Amino acid sequence: MTTSEYLDLRSAKDPVTSRLALLEANSFWSSSSDRELKVHRIHSYPAKFPAFIASKAFEFAKSNGHKVKTVADVFCGCGTVAFESRRKGLDFWGCDINPVATLIATTKSGSYDQTRITQYYSQIMAALDRADARVHLSNTAVKRLGYWYSKGRFQDLAKLLNTIYDAIPSRSHYRQFFLCAFSNILKPTSRWLTKSIKPQIDPDKVPARVRKAFTNQVILMMEAWKQAELRTKSNVKILTANILDLIPPCKVDMIVTSPPYVTSYEYADLHQLSSLWLGYASDYRELRKGSIGSTQHDLDFNREIKRLNKVGQQVVFSLFDRDKAIARSAAKYFLDMQSVAEHCFQLLKRSGLAVFVIGNTEYKGVRVENAAHLTESLLASGFKCVKVAKRKMSGKILTPYRDLLGQFSRSSTGRHIYAEEFVLIARK
Repeated sequence: MTTSEYLDLRSAKDPVTSRLALLEANSFWSSSSDRELKVHRIHSYPAKFPAFIASKAFEFAKSNGHKVKTVADVFCGCGTVAFESRRKGLDFWGCDINPVATLIATTKSGSYDQTRITQYYSQIMAALDRADARVHLSNTAVKRLGYWYSKGRFQDLAKLLNTIYDAIPSRSHYRQFFLCAFSNILKPTSRWLTKSIKPQIDPDKVPARVRKAFTNQVILMMEAWKQAELRTKSNVKILTANILDLIPPCKVDMIVTSPPYVTSYEYADLHQLSSLWLGYASDYRELRKGSIGSTQHDLDFNREIKRLNKVGQQVVFSLFDRDKAIARSAAKYFLDMQSVAEHCFQLLKRSGLAVFVIGNTEYKGVRVENAAHLTESLLASGFKCVKVAKRKMSGKILTPYRDLLGQFSRSSTGRHIYAEEFVLIARK
């Protein structure tokens, strides 16, 4: 790992875009010989953050003389950085606007006794057949869930959820363990098209049986925690909130995060089954509000466009002739990310380090320069320098397109997906 493998930028006036495009892949950030632990597979999650990137970030900080005791992730998602921080004995603070994400993240970063898990599981299974199948959900939620489930599967899931609530005290962190298990069987037991990033029914799918799916999920999670062998003690705090709405209660030594991309996933839509079953919303569309990268927003375009930085304006004006709605979404996203950069600057201690992993996207032939925009935003926010590396994403090299169902494909008839992303290392 040498200095020549990085591009060092110190001014927001630097020609960021053209210089990033010329970077060669950085071997340090592109791969790892470490095998990812099972705990990172306890729940499906789109565009999941590679666990080895967190380890690489901690290694980079140490090798460059940064003492790290507290780590933050302002887009904590399913809790990869939270878990890896705790595994290293580091305190962690994180947030995410998606309540399903914070359920997974909180579960991941917890400690569980195998005997207690077995006892609770046995209680749940013993009471399941005679459980109440009535649900305490809004009519809107029940109607939407009825679209995805047969009557029998719906009743079986309702019984299971009610049994979890009855068997495990509300204040016990074991309840979140079993709710996380419940959440991850919701798609397999439904008619949801497997591995699709767009909510749609698979008419040929035979949904999994609830009891069997739940049993397999609990076994997987027990194996995951047995493998993890978490022996370190750390303070972990995870909030369900937008970083732009928060005044963090602490200062941290390091931020490791992966922001959403413009025109990327609608996480509220993808997690609608969990959100509705667990009562996070009566209408899953409510959870789109405030999400960075969502197409749902209120923006006074003509007034706010002036606040965009140079890269943001270039991209938005390029998009405007092709799709005005997407151009407005891009403008809102870029403005939010400029605020994220400012919030991260305030969150860090003096001389702190922030590591962002972000890639570019493409829409109707326009390259959306997420990485260049964020680099410019960080420098404009007061960071002394941003060191940039390019990392290869091996899976997307083989399947660099998405088809109409949102699945990765080799066919060039689909939408092009870049097989690389950037690691931005900003020093306060």
